[in-house]
Amino acid sequence: MHSRSGAVFEKPSTLRTRVEEFLRTSIMDGRIKGGERLREVELCEQLNISRSTLREALRTLEAERLISIEPHRGPTVVRITEKAARDLYALRALLEGFAAHEFARLASDADVERLRKAVQALNRQAKGSNKSALLAAKRDFYDVLLSGCENDLVKDMLPGLLSRINLLRATSFARPERLPESMAEIDHIFERILARDPVGAQAAAQSHIVNAERTALEVLRRQQEETSTSEDDRSGTESRRDAGASG
Repeated sequence: MHSRSGAVFEKPSTLRTRVEEFLRTSIMDGRIKGGERLREVELCEQLNISRSTLREALRTLEAERLISIEPHRGPTVVRITEKAARDLYALRALLEGFAAHEFARLASDADVERLRKAVQALNRQAKGSNKSALLAAKRDFYDVLLSGCENDLVKDMLPGLLSRINLLRATSFARPERLPESMAEIDHIFERILARDPVGAQAAAQSHIVNAERTALEVLRRQQEETSTSEDDRSGTESRRDAGASG
């Protein structure tokens, strides 16, 4: 469709959006691991979509830094390093702590009630076994928090981090005992907001993030050790096979 100015107006691609969400959720759930290559032909066949639709979706995930696309290699899921995790959590602590502070100070009673419902929904999902629904509920919690903090810059800056935060959050959920702790921390954040205690809300939010970072780093180190052990075993097997072949 062309406007009078000659500019082209395109309606949103619903199919592309569904493909993006499928791939994003697969990464969040751990069905597609960090460092794993995405094979375009297989995905097109699996999802019954065209190569162009898939590539549009992949470009969105690349912009979110969930995948990297390298020449002659194709798309690969980003592997979160310890340094990247520390950097991300440091920024998250600053921005989300500030958001909690400002929400407690400025949010309307209606916003607080919306946050109450988001916290209740999050606690319900935490009692189930659907990780995708749990991550979606936590996204909803942060959406309400950000919309009520009355700071457009914070709202503009955080969306670019949310997917990577979700990826790390999915990793931190890998330790089962962490989930009840996380829910208790979020309940405490809401209690301080309900009390209209900006300083207490900020401190509670930052404490929650410090604890989440500690857990995520533990999981990342364990994954790195397992990957290193697996690579060493594979290298040893190949060496023995080559020695046998030459003997």
